[in-house]
Amino acid sequence: MDPLKALADAERKPYWLDRAIAPEPSPRLVGQITADLAVVGGGFSGLWTALMAKERDPSLDVVLLEGREIGWAASGRNGGFCAASITHGLGNGLERWPEEIGTLDRLGRENLDEIEASLARHGIDCSFERTGEVRVATRDWELRGLDEEAVVGASLGLRMERLDREQVRAEVDSPTYLGGLWDREGAAMVDPARLAWGLREACLRLGVRVFERTPVRSLRDGGSLLELGTPLGMVRASMVALGTGAFAPLLGRLRHFLVPVYDYVLMTEPVPAERLAEVGWRNRQGFGDSGNQFHYYRLTDDNRILWGGYDAVYYNGGLITAAKDQRDATFEKLARHFYETFPQLEGVRFSHKWGGVIDTCSRFSAFFGTAYGSRLAYAAGYTGLGVGATRFGANVMLDLLAGERTDRTRLRMVRRKPVPFPPEPFRSGVIQLTRWSMARSDAQEGRRNAWLRTLDAFGLGFDS
Repeated sequence: MDPLKALADAERKPYWLDRAIAPEPSPRLVGQITADLAVVGGGFSGLWTALMAKERDPSLDVVLLEGREIGWAASGRNGGFCAASITHGLGNGLERWPEEIGTLDRLGRENLDEIEASLARHGIDCSFERTGEVRVATRDWELRGLDEEAVVGASLGLRMERLDREQVRAEVDSPTYLGGLWDREGAAMVDPARLAWGLREACLRLGVRVFERTPVRSLRDGGSLLELGTPLGMVRASMVALGTGAFAPLLGRLRHFLVPVYDYVLMTEPVPAERLAEVGWRNRQGFGDSGNQFHYYRLTDDNRILWGGYDAVYYNGGLITAAKDQRDATFEKLARHFYETFPQLEGVRFSHKWGGVIDTCSRFSAFFGTAYGSRLAYAAGYTGLGVGATRFGANVMLDLLAGERTDRTRLRMVRRKPVPFPPEPFRSGVIQLTRWSMARSDAQEGRRNAWLRTLDAFGLGFDS
C-alpha cells in the first residue's frame, strides 16, 4: 500500500494519550510548602519513586512535581515493552559488567516480578500481559547474535527458546523472518499511559501530594533544606529525587552524560480478526529486530499494531522542541517497512503517528548518583528501555537517599558513571558519524568499521 495513503488520516499525537479516559490533571503548586521528599518528574521514574517511598515509610511527607501532565513525555509515548532487563539487553550487560551479569539479570527479573505484584496490590489495570519478547533475525548475519545470546541465556537458567525459520513464522508469519529468540518471561506488554495514570492514583491514595503543570525552574541549597523554585511557588524539602529524563537537568553535571534522541512510532487502526489470523500472533508477544537499526512492535487490547523504531534521530545541538515530535520522512519509512514485513496486511491504515525524546547515555543503560551531601539522588539514561527499569532506578535512588548499602547500591553499574559525551559541536559530529556507521554496518552483514571498533574498545555507543 502507498505509505502516504496509509498515513493520510493518522492523528499527529500519541495514541496512548489520545483517549477520553485520561484523568484531569492535579492542581498547580501555588505558594510555599515543605516536604520530607520532593520528587521531580511525573513519568515512571518519579511515580515509582514517590509510590515506593510511601510504601517504605508511610509517615514520609512526599511531594511530586510534574511540569506538564503525568505521563506526558516518554512514559506516555513508548511502545509499552516492560522488560526485565536493567542493562538494555543481555548482550549490553554482558559486555559492560560481565562479572555482575548474573546478579544484574536476577535483580532485573525480580524487579519485573515486583512490578506485576505491585499492579495487583494497587489494583492498576494497564493490560499487563507477560507474554515475553521475540527478537527476530531478518538477515543471515543476525542469526549468529541470536545463537550467542541463547547460549548465555541458558547459562543463566533463563527461559529463552531459539526458534528456526519455520518456528518463528508459526508464531508470527512474516516472509522476512529467518529465525528468532523468544525470551518467554523477560518482558510484559503494558498500556504505558494507563500504567502512569494508575501509579498516579496509587500515589494519591497513599498520601503523595501531586502537583501537575508545575515545572521546577531552580534548585538551590537553602541550608537545612533544598529549595525547588516553580513559577508560582516553592518546595523546601529534606531530600530530592530527580527523574526528569532527557529534559534540561536541574543538576548541571548531568548535561555531560545525556543526549536527547528522538524515536518515532505508528499505530494501526484495529486489525479485523480475520486479517490478523493471516499473520498469526496468537501468543501476543512483543517483537523486535536484531540489527543496529531495529523495529519494535506489539498488539494492543483492541488488536491495533504498534510499529516503531528504526530511526534514532539526534538533531544537531540537542535542542528539544515540540516540532521534532513529528517527522514525516520517518513515518513514511516506517509505513513502508510495515508492509514489507506484513504484506498480508495490505490495506490496513494507520490511526496515529508520533515521536518523543529518549534520554540516551553512552552505555545505553541508566546511571545514578547523588549531590548536595547525598540529600539529592538521580537516575537517568535509560535509553528507551525504561518502562520496567525505572522502578529499579527508583529503588536505587531511595537506597542512596537513605544511605543504605544494598545489592543494588553495591553494583559497579550503580557506582560508576558512563563516559561523558564531548561538548558541542563535537558532540553532534560524533553522534552523526556513529549513526552513519551503524547503518553501514547493517548494510554490510554486521561488519563494524574502524570508528565503531574504536567506540567498542572504549565502551562507548549510541542507541535508542
